[in-house]
Amino acid sequence: MIDVKVIKNQNEYEVALKELDSLMDAEPESAEEKALELLSVLIEKYEEEHFPIPLPDPVEAIKFRMEQQGLTQKELIPYLGSQSKVSEILNRKRPLTLTMIRNLHEGLEIPAEVLIQKAGAIIPDKQYDRDDFPFNEMFNRGYFSFFTGPLALAKQQSEECLESFFSVFSGKQQSLVLCKNSEGEVDQNALFAWQAQVLTKANKCKIPEFDPSRFGPEQLNRVVHFSAYTTGPLKASEFLASLGIPLVFLQHLPHTYLDGACFLSPEGRPVIGMTLRHDRQDNFWFTLLHELSHIFLHLMQGDDLVFADNTERVDPLCDGKEQEANVYCSDRLIPSEVWMQERDRLLNGADSSYIISLAEKLNICPAIIAGRIRHEKGDYTLYDNMLGRGEVRILFGGAE
Repeated sequence: MIDVKVIKNQNEYEVALKELDSLMDAEPESAEEKALELLSVLIEKYEEEHFPIPLPDPVEAIKFRMEQQGLTQKELIPYLGSQSKVSEILNRKRPLTLTMIRNLHEGLEIPAEVLIQKAGAIIPDKQYDRDDFPFNEMFNRGYFSFFTGPLALAKQQSEECLESFFSVFSGKQQSLVLCKNSEGEVDQNALFAWQAQVLTKANKCKIPEFDPSRFGPEQLNRVVHFSAYTTGPLKASEFLASLGIPLVFLQHLPHTYLDGACFLSPEGRPVIGMTLRHDRQDNFWFTLLHELSHIFLHLMQGDDLVFADNTERVDPLCDGKEQEANVYCSDRLIPSEVWMQERDRLLNGADSSYIISLAEKLNICPAIIAGRIRHEKGDYTLYDNMLGRGEVRILFGGAE
């Protein structure tokens, strides 16, 4: 009986072909016939691996289906988008987009592997719809830096653009903690896009790995004391970078009403994003300490959440974790015992010289105290000249 074995190289393949030929006249139910069947399978497997049949060309597949069904170019418009796109596709001047591939597969039943040009390929479900995002704004702000071409072309390939853009999350999903605010209904898709761009920028920062053992109340207090310096925000950013925490400044997108956010990257690094939409010292320091409080109290304790904060108008009925961060942040900026001692005087018409004197004693920026008084009294017309307006963004080259 012939010794049938796995084919490993070209010589064994040629020998197997000769053996197959010699067995073609095998008697039914004989040992030779069984060897013939097994050898046929082994040869087929070897040929599939070493002599794959190339997939048909997608354009030729489209033309074949047109001829088969008697379709005109005009009748391809529902699948490809317009008469000009049909012409460009058929003349190989434009690549097929995922949307086109999905339409052709579902409408004309052209195999996905032919359209994608990959054996066994399956068309993925549509994850992102351009209409769900402020796509034009994202394009104009450089969110799709990997894409070269005008906006019109980006919109035609929007599904690919969005998939590539959001791939920065590595498929990791995080729950959003977002308090209601009085400014308007938050566009959570826009917020998601902003977060993705923050993470993209954070990933480009050349900073050391984050070591949780090096981050705690002492480091938060040190950040607070940087506020006493004219270049305090810059010093704070550099200090956090040395701890492995990127601080990213990125303009908010419409309908996000966002001052700052923090979350963990897919690799577990804390990331802070700030919008500087209120370019003031008081808002900067409260927002920064609020996000740092979230990192210490929640992210480092295993909460895989995205905290997106509007710190300008803090809602007293917000999520419990937000309340914890508010209290912890406030106590870091102005120790609770100091606030209790000074509260009556501060809330009953303390002049600017007294605020400055107390700030010097606490080694913090006077804007922090002025901002706290405004918030406690609910009067945002007070101490307007003490808030450090226009003093933050300029330190970071205007930020984005």
